[in-house]
Amino acid sequence: MNTPRISASSYSNTAPLVWSFLYGRGRGSVEIILDNAPARSAELLTQGRVDAALVPVIASQFIDGVRIVPGVCVGAKESVRSVCIVTNGQALDEVRDISLDVSSRTSVALTKIIFREFLGREPDWRDAPPDINAMLAASDAALLIGDPALAISSGIDGSGQNYRVFDLVELWKKHTGLGFVFAMWMTRHEKLSIDLAAARDEGLEHLDEIATNYAGEIGLTAEAMKAYLSKNISFSISKEIEEGLEFYLDLAKKHGLTSERRPLSFVETA
Repeated sequence: MNTPRISASSYSNTAPLVWSFLYGRGRGSVEIILDNAPARSAELLTQGRVDAALVPVIASQFIDGVRIVPGVCVGAKESVRSVCIVTNGQALDEVRDISLDVSSRTSVALTKIIFREFLGREPDWRDAPPDINAMLAASDAALLIGDPALAISSGIDGSGQNYRVFDLVELWKKHTGLGFVFAMWMTRHEKLSIDLAAARDEGLEHLDEIATNYAGEIGLTAEAMKAYLSKNISFSISKEIEEGLEFYLDLAKKHGLTSERRPLSFVETA
């Protein structure tokens, strides 16, 4: 039997979901591909090169035959800290153009939804690599995701700049009262033998190790990293987060960010 292949981003907020496969009871049970960009995992799944991938949730609307693994996610209920709009001090109503880190289509679509649906404005959009200095040199604001955004929102990016940071989940919560989910495991198989919920549970049992590992890379203390992973990020789907996901996909279709509103389909798990 071939070893299943899975893919996920290498950001710290995915670490509890993949720790088991790298270091725990799931080690050797899968071949795992890690990449900085969540969008890359969506590409691999679309191309049939992996059996399952942790991908931006908007991928559920454009990958043919995709099924979601229920219950497991990278989401947030109140604030996320690692998906932010950053300015050099301007308020959002002063922003004329935004450089977008296109590593995650879900975050790009969320940014456009916030401006179109809630703020009633349409800035100019520019795709850009995730370099905050270059992004803000070209635009009034920058969408930054992952660990680079976490460093800036924590005030430890080392640039000395007086940035103004707008947390996208805080903005979403303010206008909808709902939680938000950025990524979920997806597959194009009808059934999946990999127990991704058990892997998550094992990862959460090792948050101290994960926090210590990533803290040094980002510049946070281990305590601050553990607080981020345990208090900001939700790895399980709650009713509030599920409702937020459905509403987000409705708004993505409304604002032309997806061509259709596909109902969510879930995979059978072992």
